[in-house]
Amino acid sequence: MKIAELWRPNGTIDRGTYAVIGFVGFAIKHNLDRIVALAFGRTWGFFNYWIPLGGANSIAHLSRDDAAFVATMVAVALPFIWIGVALTMKRLRSAALPSSLVVLFFVPLLNLVFLLVLCLVPEHEASSLPPTAARESWLTPFVPESKLGSAAVSLLLTVPVGLALILLGTQILAQYGWGLFVALPFAVGLTAALVYGVRAPRTLGGCVGVACLSNLLLGGALLGLAFEGAFCLLMAMPLALPLAALGGACGYVLQRHRWINTGAPAYLSLLLLFVPGLEWTEHRIAAPAPRFAVRSAIEIQAPPEQVWRQVVAFSQIPPPKEWMFRSGIAYPIRAEMIGSGPGAERHCVFSTGAFVEPIQIWDAPRQLKFSVTSNPPPMEEWTPYSHIEPPHLHGFLVSDGGQFLLTPLPGGRTRLEGTTWYHHGLWPTGYWKLWSDAVIHQIHMRVLRHIKAEVESAAR
Repeated sequence: MKIAELWRPNGTIDRGTYAVIGFVGFAIKHNLDRIVALAFGRTWGFFNYWIPLGGANSIAHLSRDDAAFVATMVAVALPFIWIGVALTMKRLRSAALPSSLVVLFFVPLLNLVFLLVLCLVPEHEASSLPPTAARESWLTPFVPESKLGSAAVSLLLTVPVGLALILLGTQILAQYGWGLFVALPFAVGLTAALVYGVRAPRTLGGCVGVACLSNLLLGGALLGLAFEGAFCLLMAMPLALPLAALGGACGYVLQRHRWINTGAPAYLSLLLLFVPGLEWTEHRIAAPAPRFAVRSAIEIQAPPEQVWRQVVAFSQIPPPKEWMFRSGIAYPIRAEMIGSGPGAERHCVFSTGAFVEPIQIWDAPRQLKFSVTSNPPPMEEWTPYSHIEPPHLHGFLVSDGGQFLLTPLPGGRTRLEGTTWYHHGLWPTGYWKLWSDAVIHQIHMRVLRHIKAEVESAAR
């Protein structure tokens, strides 16, 4: 291939050339990125392609140095992006795959699977034999011809392997990240659809259905074997099922080409190698957990002096009626104060234990700010068994501190605002932040409503 042809999306390219150029191109770009990062006084590693700034920075709130660094990195990346897209278009054409699949080049994490697939798929011309002449996969003798039988074998293969990969990530590597929540559902769905279509091309609905069912059975196995609770599985499903469906759709596209059968072992390796590889990478290169803040407020028909007494140590709260707390999420019961002023210790008792909160700011009746030195488990898992202890109950959702702010309002009223600063080790952070913010807000409102009811009742 001539250098000039790297820039043109027309034509075709074989899988070996595609793999070699991709490897060399990534090596060149990675070293250029390291040089740019060094010029800005930064370090650059493989994991920085997912977290460029080493944290959860928003593009709208970048510092001047961060903005200059990001702009330079984007400028360096543009030629490589163009070459990558051009070569991927050539490769899709040579494999007789839809050109629209080039959009997967830009999907984080899934693009790694996509590029690996393109390095494995043979050229269409070399495999354009009649279906009767195509070499069968080693899986073919084990897969029945019927749809129901092939679906059953697909599930029997993918669910146990998927379960083993989940236990590797959670029980051994203690990682609840991209490998577990993104790569695994997609890879299990893709593999299930490919096995389902070994005997004959299946419908899109059938491939997507098998892919989603494999993930649902994985969840059922985790619940039945006492590795996970029902509520956490329900929280993961809105993320896992669409990814499983996407994997099933990709499997549908691939299994329509009969040469896919001859490469079945290579495609099954996506499940066996890619997912644990990503889990291990996350374990070795631990990304810093971003810090978040949740603020909730309420108005109380009483002056700050009366509200303050309940803020410092609120009385027993009646049993919860909210579905979230009744399903196992930890909820506040009462608060106890040991001493007064900065250095005093507040204990906020929850259904799973007590938060230990040394007081940092005691500005009565305006501000009470505290750190948190001890966190109880964030929930009691709902399970058919008496009790289970998944690793994510300890050290993955951690409160760093909190604050009550009392603002006087006209008419003798008070605006009471509660804030919690916390971090969690669950990825993708954007998805899990939706759940953690909602849970913490409900905890806030349970306390704030109780304080409001107690203060206004005493005032009356």
